Parts: sequence; C-alpha cells; structure tokens
Amino acid sequence: MGAGPDAIDPAVARTLDETLLWLCSVDSPIGEEKALCDAVSARMQRIALAAPIRRYGDSIVVPVTRAAGGAPKIALVGHLDTVRTENGPARVDGDRVFGAGSSDMKSGLAIMIAIAELAAQALPCDLTLVFYAREEGPYADNELGPVLDQDPELRHVDLAVCLEPSDNKLHLGCTGSIHATVTVRGRTSHSARPWEGQNAITRAAPLLTRLAAVAPVEHHVEGLVYRTVTTVTQARDGGRGRNVVPDVFTLNVNHRFAPVTSLEQAQADLTALLGDEGEITFTDLSPAAMPSAEHPLVKKLVAAGVVDVAPKQAWTDVARFSALGVPAVNFGPGENAQAHQKNESTSLSLVHDGYGIFLRWLSSVAPHDVSPAR
Repeated sequence: MGAGPDAIDPAVARTLDETLLWLCSVDSPIGEEKALCDAVSARMQRIALAAPIRRYGDSIVVPVTRAAGGAPKIALVGHLDTVRTENGPARVDGDRVFGAGSSDMKSGLAIMIAIAELAAQALPCDLTLVFYAREEGPYADNELGPVLDQDPELRHVDLAVCLEPSDNKLHLGCTGSIHATVTVRGRTSHSARPWEGQNAITRAAPLLTRLAAVAPVEHHVEGLVYRTVTTVTQARDGGRGRNVVPDVFTLNVNHRFAPVTSLEQAQADLTALLGDEGEITFTDLSPAAMPSAEHPLVKKLVAAGVVDVAPKQAWTDVARFSALGVPAVNFGPGENAQAHQKNESTSLSLVHDGYGIFLRWLSSVAPHDVSPAR
C-alpha cells in the first residue's frame, strides 16, 4: 500500500464534518431522494463548474473541471438514497456522526462535495461528480442505469470510483448477483389425511438438499479471489393453515458469481442447479465487474495511501460502468459493518483520512495514466 494518510487541515476537517451532518439531516430513504437531490444541486450551483449540472429524475451529473492536454477523465459516483432503518436525528458524538446513510454512503458524498468546493480547480484532471437515486433497491429501478444511458460524457471517462463504504480499503471489481424465485407446487388436503394431497414443502426436499450441498467455488482473477456462492435467503408456504397440506412452497435463491462469468452463463448455471422441481422466475439480474487492478489510475490510487486492496465479494454499481467498458472501482470512507444498521454511524477520522487519500490521488494523476485501451 502507499504511505499512510497525513492529517488534513482543521478547516477542511470542519467542512467535512459539517457537510456529512448536513447530508444526514436531509432524509432520503429509497424512493424519496428528491429533497436531497435538490439540496445538493443547489449547493453545487454555488461553485464554479465546467458546465451546467445535468439532471435525470432525482439524479444529477456535475461537470466540475475540464483540464487541457489529455488529462484523465475521472468520475466520483455516490448514491443519495438510504435504506429504511430506525435512526434518531442526525448528530455528532465524539468522533462519530449518527444518522441514516452516514456510512452508506453519505460519508462518501461529503468527500465528493468537499473536493468540488475546496480543491477541484487545482486538480490536473477532468472531474465529474455523479449523485444518483434508488441504489438500495432492485437493479432495474436504480437511476444510475438511465443516467448512463442518457448522459453524453459518462461512458467516456477513464475511471469511475464508486464511494461505497469500504473503510478506506480499495475493493476491486464485484461479484454478479441473481435472485430467482422458485415455486414448488403440490395439492392441498386435510393434514389428517395427507395421502389425499401432495405436500409442496416435502416435494422441495431434493432441491433443498442439493442447494445445501453447494460449496463456494473460488476464482482467481488478476491476483484476487472471488467466490461463486448460492444461498436460499427466503422460504414461505401458501399459508392456508396449520392443519392443511400446503400446495405452494416458494424459495428465494441468491446466486453470486465471479467476474469471469457472464450474466448469461450464470443464469444458465443456476437454472441447471435448480433443476425441474419448481417453476423458476428470475427477479433481479445484475452483472459482475472485472477488477481493473492493472489500470494506471488504479495503481496510483493504491499508492495514495489506501488501507488495503481486496476483491469485492458483493455487487455494486461498478458493474454498470464495467458493462460499458469503463474501468471502475469501489473506494469510500464509510464503515462496511455499519451499512444498513439500526442507529447507523461512521467515524469522522475515516472520512478525514479518505479525503486526504482522494486529494493526493487526484493531485497526482497525469495524461500518461490513461489506459491505452481507452
């Protein structure tokens, strides 16, 4: 890894703290991001920008700087929404900020805003910020998809950084994710005369046994290990009564797959595993993303002082960029363990350190760091 973070200026630290508290004070549960999008847009309009803000629904693209001479094109990307959990009013307690989204991922948004307000004009790169809605729901509802489809510049950036909570560790690539509903059918009867029916739950026994036997499969990609795993995450019967043989048993099966596997192949693999015991309906299809470990801009980010480098054994929106041929990585100051927690909080020290890493990295990039493939 690179050298550890240096202490940032106290005035910058105060700006970060105040910005994070401000972001957490504006509620933005998924589907209700408009107020925060309006507030962030108004704040960004108060600084000198390279071009007007482009808005798509409750998401915005902010062209902060445009440098000359083949400067690297970098996008910092963060979602405005939070999950719906129990949190009190946004507050600071010692080194911690409490509030919905404080870790996931308003701490990352605070860094994006502070860089734009305090440091962007001196950076030797084209810097674009993307604030988007509906990340915490299904793949198809995520507004980053339409933003990438409609925006004229984003698919041409040299590197996108998604500031998902990672404890200032660099998480490369991501596993893909498929959710499938498997419906096993039977026939009702009175439980006193089960031979007159067909029990959907016990009919599913071979499928459950098969799924229980599936072991993680390791894939080595660019020196990193990703694991393909398949998990039953929900099960429910028809709910007709405790004295009724159930005629329906439904499972949600989540299949996570390595970056070397295409979405289509992963879907075929899961279909073969599930077999013909039940009806299969795919409800969420999210592709994987390659790590881009050897990209010059990624190597410079590592050298700027990231805490560690690891594979992302989960899905993030880096996959949307990867699908367009745009290298993307996950790196943010939020605490992974705090994401989606009741009474969510995050460490201000991590936010300060993350800002320092971003600033050192963005200040060090040069035209020769653009990958020849791009």
